[in-house]
Amino acid sequence: MWRVSVSEMDNNAYLLRNRATGELLLVDAAAEPERLLALVDAAGGPLRTVVTTHQHWDHHRALEDVVAATGAVTVCGTDDAEGMPVRPNRTVGHGDVVTVGDVPLEVIHLRGHTPGSIALAYRDPDGPVQLFTGDSLFPGGVGNTKNPGQSFDSLIEDVSTRVFDVFDDDTVVWPGHGAPTTLGAERPHLQEWRDRGW
Repeated sequence: MWRVSVSEMDNNAYLLRNRATGELLLVDAAAEPERLLALVDAAGGPLRTVVTTHQHWDHHRALEDVVAATGAVTVCGTDDAEGMPVRPNRTVGHGDVVTVGDVPLEVIHLRGHTPGSIALAYRDPDGPVQLFTGDSLFPGGVGNTKNPGQSFDSLIEDVSTRVFDVFDDDTVVWPGHGAPTTLGAERPHLQEWRDRGW
């Protein structure tokens, strides 16, 4: 797995590679398509899929260029499809599976930051779960819910029941911006987040 920070907003893009087949999946073609395509070339496999975690513009600015260059299939949450710059080839909901070759990534629908925000969970047989959360979960709290159409109550509920209640403390959280964390580091603060409302 490779992580690259792009744009002035420090967006994370994650490139996942199937070790057996070499196939690649990109999480969030956020910006700077030249850098993302160079990363794909360096990884040495075909980019088959681009998953967009949510419809906010800073997470898909490079999507059109990356797809045009690679022919990759585009995937996003069903309820965010209308906000995407490229019509998605596939929309997904909670409990669906996206694959990198034959390796499954579980889709977790986390409502609140956007209606169709999703996370992806890779249950690594040789290590902790790897969780790609977009802007729904960060070190120190859930994503922004201050704008019209957003809901803190929905997001904290989904993050609590669909993430913290399901996965162990050693689960690694790879957010849409900034540094990774673990569920164990964040779990003690859940009530604090509820109390403060963000």
